[in-house]
Amino acid sequence: MRARATRPLDETLAVVAGVEGWMSPDQAAALHGAAAATRAGQQIVEIGSFRGRSTIVLASAAPDGVAVVAIDPHAGNDRGPQQLDGYAAEADDDHAAFVANLAAAGVGARVRHLRETSDAALGAVDGEIAVLYIDGAHRYGAARADIRDWGRRVSPTGTMLIHDAFSSVGVTAAIGRELVAGRRFRYVGRARSLAIYRADLDGSARRRAVNAARQLAVLPWFVKNLALKVLLSARLGGALRRILGRVPEWPY
Repeated sequence: MRARATRPLDETLAVVAGVEGWMSPDQAAALHGAAAATRAGQQIVEIGSFRGRSTIVLASAAPDGVAVVAIDPHAGNDRGPQQLDGYAAEADDDHAAFVANLAAAGVGARVRHLRETSDAALGAVDGEIAVLYIDGAHRYGAARADIRDWGRRVSPTGTMLIHDAFSSVGVTAAIGRELVAGRRFRYVGRARSLAIYRADLDGSARRRAVNAARQLAVLPWFVKNLALKVLLSARLGGALRRILGRVPEWPY
């Protein structure tokens, strides 16, 4: 089956410019590139959609015949930075905005949305996954389960992208447990806090050691992010402005 031409990255960035979410242009480019490399008959799975910013990028880039599945309970928890619980009132607004944003971008019919938690959705998605994007719950247990359980479904040479890697404590700890010394996923690099892995590691001791070293080399950047979060949480933005000449954004 011949793939359709994908929506170019610059057009996609213009489409999502007004969609709320935590995704920088270079992170969007990574998602766009991964989705555009898929072929008809394959599938893309996203865990954590919020209001659809990343979903639109993935669906815009995917060729015809590629299934796009978005998993998000829109339950008001793990909603965003420092928004772990207590946002049930915003949950329906998030869901309505998600649906409206996908429709406005012209990709609503391309996306299958599962409004449930990622663990509950495991049985609702069949087959291998060519591209897996994880931006779900950032607590260690949930993040580890997503990487472990959904990662098993990634096809050989498939791509797994993890948001808030080396930024969130829970996500970084989960990466440390599941991937740093892992046998399957090769660390390709990152776009800010979006870590990119490919399921093509040969599993030899040498390759695994090199792979682990490349991930551990990012830890100083992780420490910097943690320090920045502590300062911003302590409302020391004014002090940072005097030191840096600006108030830095929340690391993502």
